[in-house]
This record gives sequence, structure tokens and C-alpha cells, in this order.
Amino acid sequence: MDEVFIGTLLASTLRVTVPLILCALAATISERAGVIDLGLEGKMLLAAFAAASAGAVSGSLAIALLAALAVGIALSMLHGYACVSHTGDQVVAGMAITMTAAGLSIVLGIAWFKQGGQTPPLTDAVRLSNWFGGLGTALSAVPWIGTVLGQALFGHNLLVYLSLALVPGVWWLLYRTRLGLRLRATGENPAMVDAAGLSVKGLRYLALLFNGVLCALAGGYLVLAQNPQFVPNMTAGRGYMALAAMIFGKWHPVGALWACLLFGFLDAVAIRLQGVEIPGYGAVPVQAIQALPYVLTVVLLAGFIGRSRAPAALGLPYVKTR
Repeated sequence: MDEVFIGTLLASTLRVTVPLILCALAATISERAGVIDLGLEGKMLLAAFAAASAGAVSGSLAIALLAALAVGIALSMLHGYACVSHTGDQVVAGMAITMTAAGLSIVLGIAWFKQGGQTPPLTDAVRLSNWFGGLGTALSAVPWIGTVLGQALFGHNLLVYLSLALVPGVWWLLYRTRLGLRLRATGENPAMVDAAGLSVKGLRYLALLFNGVLCALAGGYLVLAQNPQFVPNMTAGRGYMALAAMIFGKWHPVGALWACLLFGFLDAVAIRLQGVEIPGYGAVPVQAIQALPYVLTVVLLAGFIGRSRAPAALGLPYVKTR
């Protein structure tokens, strides 16, 4: 296993982990405030469709990102309207968003572009460009470790670096600011927050606003950095994997990051294993390799999560008694 292979494997891990990190951070913020979000998959999917559609029509990266942000925030506000304002079931509302997004993206894609639910391919002007490629080339002059680090850490697009920077940013927000203390208190004891004269609904809506922005960035990344066009159901369960990573990370941004990197590494390894032949057996079935990250996700959650405690008021609507 040479240094180029290791570097490209680590680079691939970072690239495929980005939507997982963004959605896991989105879930961490909303669930710390007491709102379960099973709509991560749907928000990411419809945001990806909005970014691809707006980018294909306008040819502008900025408009594509704004469209994704508008859709992600709108869906989060819809979730809040159903669950925070009207005390609806948070699990049902989240699943309804995901199911609606899956169907709506296909129907609109067929109606607008007549390509079986897909959008036209995006031009290079709408795609995110890579940064620091020259640094990676220069670093590769250093034997072995320089090649590995040059391949792994440089030459990525802005959202890769932004997602990594957001992990300490969200940690700082939740654990080092007054706003973060209030958000966490809302998920633990909303009655105490209300007694202190703060708005439980307002704080939960704010958490969902952050949630919608992060989900929109995750969806936009799928079409602006990975696949150059929208394909039906292209999220492929990443929203649920991000939710699992957040639980595996025990509702903590840093823990969620490590879980996302683990799941991303398994996904990258699965991609590299396609076409590999086992002596005496033949080629490994592609379906088995593609299922590997999901199977190991279930195994890890079932057997290695350890003791963890969800926020005390998670999933519980708050109704003022006076």
C-alpha cells in the first residue's frame, strides 16, 4: 500500500464525509434544543434539487447556493411550524418531510426538465472549484508523509474546509456562549427556560434555522461538488447515516465528527473495493460492497455505542401552563 493510495483514500474520505458532517451538526443543534429531526434526508435532497435546478437555469453558483439555502430553511421552518408551534409529532413530521421531498423532487424534475427526474448537467462555472492545489503539489516533494498529506488535505473545495471548521464552531456555540447554554437548556428543561423569561419556541425555531442552513449546504455540496447533476434519491440514506453518527457521537459535535469520518472512511473503502477479486472466490459482488457502510453503521450503533443520554426534553413539545 503506497503513499499515493493512502493519500487518495484519505482525500476521498474527506470528500464523501462532508454531507455527513454538515447534517450531523444540523441534527446536533436541533436535538440539543429538544427537536428530533428525521427530515435531514428530505431537506438535503430537496436542497440538492433546488441547487441543481437553479444552477442549470441561471448558470450562477451564487443563485444555486441561495436556492438551496432558501429550500433548506423553508423546510426547517415548516418542521418548526408543525412541531414547535402546533406541538405535532416530531418523528412523523420529519418522516413526512423526507417522503414529500423524495416524491416532489422527481415530479418537479420530470415536469421542468423532461429527463426522468434528473436535471441538466451543471457547467464548470456553477461548480465549486478546488483550493490549495499548489500547496499539495509542493508538499508532495517531501518523501512519504508529504505525499500523503498533500494528497489528503489539499486540493479540496471550500465546503470541505468549511465543514471541518464548523465542527469547532458549533462546539464553541453550544458550550462556550450564552446562546448555546440557552439552546441546551431548552432541550433539557424547557420549563426552566420559560421561567427565566426566555421564549422556548423562539430558541427552538433558532435551532431549526441553523439546522436548515447546514442541511442546505449538505444538499448543495452533492450537486455543486460531487455529482454535476441532480439524480432522484441521490442522497442514498446519508441523512440517516448522519443521524446515526450524531447518536454514535453522543449528541456532541466532536464525537459526531469522528463518527462521520468513520462512516466516510467505510464508504471510501467500499468504492475502492469495487472490482477487487479474492483468490479462489472471484470478484466481490458490487451489491455487497455498496451495502458495507450501511451494515457496519448498524453494527457499530448496535454494539459499540456505549452509554449515552439524549437531551431530557428531546421530542417533547412544550406547552405553557400559565
